[in-house]
Order: sequence, then C-alpha cells, then structure tokens
Amino acid sequence: QVQLVESGGGLVQAGGHLRLSCAASGRRISSYAVGWFRQAPGKEREFVAAVNWSGGNTYYAKSVKGRFTISRDNAKNTVYLQMSSLKPEDTAVYYCAADTTPTHWTWSTEYTYWGQGTQVTVSS
Repeated sequence: QVQLVESGGGLVQAGGHLRLSCAASGRRISSYAVGWFRQAPGKEREFVAAVNWSGGNTYYAKSVKGRFTISRDNAKNTVYLQMSSLKPEDTAVYYCAADTTPTHWTWSTEYTYWGQGTQVTVSS
C-alpha cells in the first residue's frame, strides 16, 4: 500500500505558476501510474493530468493542456505537476492519486490511493 502527500499549493496571481509535488511512502511510486485531479467548491472532482509508471506516457485535460506539465522522478519517489499561466478557474483543491493499472486514465474511480489534497488559489 502506498501513501501519498501533496504539497506546493498556495495563493498566486493570474498568469503565475506553481509546482505541486506528490510524495509517496510505503512503496516505490515506480509501481504506480499517477493522476492529478482537482475539485473546486460546489463542483465535481475532475481529471487534470496523468502519467504512466515510467513517465513515457502523459495525459492532460483539454483545459490545462499546454499550461500544465506532469512529470515524475521515481528515484525521489515523487510526481510533480508544473502549472503555468494560471487562471482563476484553476482554483481548486488538487489531489494526486495512484493505481497500478488504471484502464481509464481520466476516471477518478480507476485510482485506489489518494492524498489529502493541497489548495491552489489563483487571484484575478
């Protein structure tokens, strides 16, 4: 079983950038595909980005493609989400999630392990 802890959230102005980290413990994160999801107040949790175990395949929501980059450093047992050109509509709690073999990368139900989330607030 793997435990996930997100960090790096905060308050940033529109157009700014943040880098979120998802640190794993308990097992090597190299055993897992990892996804980032977000949930804004009053809205459902939505897919943001995902990466396979090696980092060779990445997937992005249309709303963030070209602005966000997911990457992983298996040696550091950490997955990152680099967010640039942030918009107020990116404001949400961001969660990382992991699973060994997600079939549908964008479905939150495909991921077994979840972190507690980190708040990202983008001011206009």
